[in-house]
Amino acid sequence: MSKRILAVTALIALLAAPMVVPAQEASEEDAIKALVQAAYVDGLQNLGDLEKTRAGFHPDFVLLGLRDGALTKLPIAEWIASAENRKAQGQKPPLITCKFLSVDVTGTAAVAKFELYREGKQIFTDYLSLYKFPDGWKIVGKIYFRHS
Repeated sequence: MSKRILAVTALIALLAAPMVVPAQEASEEDAIKALVQAAYVDGLQNLGDLEKTRAGFHPDFVLLGLRDGALTKLPIAEWIASAENRKAQGQKPPLITCKFLSVDVTGTAAVAKFELYREGKQIFTDYLSLYKFPDGWKIVGKIYFRHS
């Protein structure tokens, strides 16, 4: 009888173990989505709280772009400075909204793919790379496609 109880307990433990990982991954995905929304969409794109942008981006972040077949680079410090200048000049861009397509997490590495919309029109598909540091997730790189 005790062997049967032990076998049933072991089977339940084995069946329950896979449920723990997706729940943990889901919470990491939620943390990444919240970070992207606060630091990138609300802060940087919509000229909101740029302190949240500074907190959410790693200081060595680089935006990589493809312009006329050449790779361009924009460090986060320059991007934030540009946003601060526009904000100081009173510029208020039309609200940009975000639709997440996927968040893929493997250990301490992640990639978020999402679409950005302005006035209901899709303007970008972005791919952000993130790493999880001791103080949480940080955006470390970006590539994108600009929709015409």
